[in-house]
Amino acid sequence: MAETENRNARKVRTGIVVSISGNKSVTVKIDYRKHHPKYGKMMTISKKLHVHDENNECGLGDKVTVMETRPLSKTKRWRLLEIVERAK
Repeated sequence: MAETENRNARKVRTGIVVSISGNKSVTVKIDYRKHHPKYGKMMTISKKLHVHDENNECGLGDKVTVMETRPLSKTKRWRLLEIVERAK
């Protein structure tokens, strides 16, 4: 039965590392733009995601790709996929 069930696609996001919050943990800021519902003006919305970094390889300011995963702690629901660009 398990082989016939299909899992939903996991969300993938790209953002900037804004904090190294402990061992194997980083905080990533995700920015996206959307229209204001009433006034139509473009707004920049940002969210902070708590990300699991298994090998402690992220640095402050790195551009990273993260993927949704099962809950790893009280707040961590994302894991590091790759480092797209190192901070200068």
